[in-house]
Amino acid sequence: MFDIGWSELVVIGVVALIAIGPKELPGVLRMVGQWMGKARRMASEFQGQFNEAMREAEMADVKKAFDDVKDAASDFSKNNIMTSLSKDVSDAMTVDKIDNVTTPPVMPTTPEPPTPETFVEAEAHNAVNEPLAITR
Repeated sequence: MFDIGWSELVVIGVVALIAIGPKELPGVLRMVGQWMGKARRMASEFQGQFNEAMREAEMADVKKAFDDVKDAASDFSKNNIMTSLSKDVSDAMTVDKIDNVTTPPVMPTTPEPPTPETFVEAEAHNAVNEPLAITR
């Protein structure tokens, strides 16, 4: 805060000792210490009040934001937007149901795994359709 070094404090102490005297110096130092304590308490109290005022201001901002959201939500419900949205959704679902009844969905089919009989049939089919090769 104040840029006072040890050499300045020694000069102030020597001047105080000469000006006040060694007999009254302890009483004066005690009184200066009490004043410093009062000044620190006042500064601490001021800082505490300032911090509390800042918290109250922040709470007022939060309350204002909450009230804005609350008002928007009440306007939302007063305008029956939710009723309109739910009606639109139910209408869309009804259209989907009608479409599903008229055109059933096509389910993808998976091929069955080959069995030994299918291999025999395939070889017999190939043997009938292929010309015979003459081997010697």
